[in-house]
Amino acid sequence: MAFLDIKNVSVVGISACVPSDILTTEDIYKWEGCETFIETTGIRQKRCAPSNVCSSDLCVKAAERLMEEMGWQREEVDAVVFVSQTSDYILPSTAPIIQHRLGLSHNCFTLDISLGCSGWVYGLSVLAALMQNGTLKKGMLLAGDTPLKLCSLEDKSTYPIFGDAGTVTALQYSEGASGLKFVMHSDGEGFQDIIVPDGGGRNRFSSNSLVVEDKGEGIRRCRTNVEMDGMSVFSFGISKVPKIVKELLEYYQIDKDEVNLYGFHQANLMMNEKIRKKLKLSEEQVPYCISEYGNTSCASIPLALVSKCRDRLATEHLKHLDCGFGVGLSWGAVYYETDKIVCPEVIEYE
Repeated sequence: MAFLDIKNVSVVGISACVPSDILTTEDIYKWEGCETFIETTGIRQKRCAPSNVCSSDLCVKAAERLMEEMGWQREEVDAVVFVSQTSDYILPSTAPIIQHRLGLSHNCFTLDISLGCSGWVYGLSVLAALMQNGTLKKGMLLAGDTPLKLCSLEDKSTYPIFGDAGTVTALQYSEGASGLKFVMHSDGEGFQDIIVPDGGGRNRFSSNSLVVEDKGEGIRRCRTNVEMDGMSVFSFGISKVPKIVKELLEYYQIDKDEVNLYGFHQANLMMNEKIRKKLKLSEEQVPYCISEYGNTSCASIPLALVSKCRDRLATEHLKHLDCGFGVGLSWGAVYYETDKIVCPEVIEYE
């Protein structure tokens, strides 16, 4: 079992940045059943990045604000981990570009991780593990996606659901800190449930990749657009997430009722509510930002924390249990504590 108990590392800051352009569901949902869609998903609006703005741009903006408010000097940052499935280029990787843009030291460790909905939890485990022996003192996890770039405007199964956002989570080495506790799972048998078929090494881009095809009522897309089997993903989420949360609680002997905040990937309201009710959690324990931002892939958990729990994060000692799940298929959960951390208001990228 992939249980990881990482000591001596603390979460000391979280920030988030979203594009200033707002798309309302009523504006973009051109098919019958808009009201039903809103009721089911909970999505009333989301943010859309201009074509020339990448997920890294949103993350860099969030990182600059967070470093400023924490008082971190640029030469102090020892590691940057960038989690995204909408990186700047096929190659090179984006993390070294972020290091340069932020003016960080050439001694800074940089790494890209290609993961979507579970990516923030996986990225957190990688960065924390790198820092636990104290060689790296300060690190930043940048998790962001601009999934709307991958969606067909004529696909009601994807385009109305996803939104763009970038986030930064700051970790610091602190000897004796309780650290972070993880459990991770993956099941590649379901890799086709959320996929962009063409453009990678398996199916190279060709003229056929741009041919738009009818895939059913309200679904027209080409092979460079994201495809999602909504029913399979829904079944996956409501079955796997409660189990992994219980695994984490039982393995580390954590009292479920003592956890202040349960941060789940913001998939859609119906799925998340089924998960919450299966776990018998109160509405106050589970923050949602789906209504305002939609499904923002790997950015969704920290975005929910910043947009809905900022005041508590900045003023209270809190116990967290967060779970990311989706594309891969992969899912992971983490327990950690925060104590009056730095948490700027959600930033708008102009």
